[in-house]
Amino acid sequence: MRIDLHTHSRASDGTQRPGDLVRAAAAAGLDALAITDHDTADGWAQAERAATEVGIELVRGMEVSTRHRGRGVHLLAYLPDPTYPPLVEQLGRVLEGRQARVPDMLERLHALGIEVSDADVARAADGTAATGRPHVADALVAVGAVRDRTEAFDRYLGAGRPAYVDRYAAPLAETIRLVTEAGGVTVVAHPWGRSQREWPGEPELAELQAAGLSGIEVDHEDHTPSSRDKLRAIARNLDLVVTGSSDHHGTGKIDHELGCNTTAPEQYDRLLAEAAAAAVTARAAGRTPPGVVRP
Repeated sequence: MRIDLHTHSRASDGTQRPGDLVRAAAAAGLDALAITDHDTADGWAQAERAATEVGIELVRGMEVSTRHRGRGVHLLAYLPDPTYPPLVEQLGRVLEGRQARVPDMLERLHALGIEVSDADVARAADGTAATGRPHVADALVAVGAVRDRTEAFDRYLGAGRPAYVDRYAAPLAETIRLVTEAGGVTVVAHPWGRSQREWPGEPELAELQAAGLSGIEVDHEDHTPSSRDKLRAIARNLDLVVTGSSDHHGTGKIDHELGCNTTAPEQYDRLLAEAAAAAVTARAAGRTPPGVVRP
């Protein structure tokens, strides 16, 4: 099986509709796909319909923006009940934080002499639940201020750049607990990818495992070969699940094509087994976690 467990649609900051993303995955020869839009389950229904049509296995998930010890960490949450009230409340706070900083970013861009408006961002977001920096970046492309999202982040929107504005992110350990209570499982996404700092390390990941963390996304385009080797060793030491994924965003992120990294079938089976165990406990508590959509 070829398994890609981290992708984004237009429900957040990808450029494909959820159904089109699933169809593209099938066309790329994938056997299983996870849709993991930022902080939302809005794309799940469309993705499920398309998965049934094209005969691909679908794992419904999301990528939650969290913070741990003052640093941002992205957390992949697979198969949680998206209606579990404490999780809904936390995701709502994250989404509100994403959207609330857009006016401040536009104000900073205006101060730099770049004329980009709320309407430009709204057109770029096209109704997504998770309006944020990628859509401001797309608006900058549309008005001709930059060539692509990468340049927008490098020049203006990335941390430390002149139009960057911080936002709320959910507490990491608490979010792991909420996802587990909702019947899901969690994997830290591209932990060493953006900063190239080797953090979180083994001690921090061991603490997160004690809080309920199931795995680490090791094989990711933002990880160097050395980082992958070290993370794989940590996963082996802690007996954490190892995943590999594209982090595909359509044309919104270059060099992250569907299936460029994949998850080994035995690791996928481990992850689903942990999700099944969490779902049993969650259902006994009245939650309704979704299962995997199978062809």
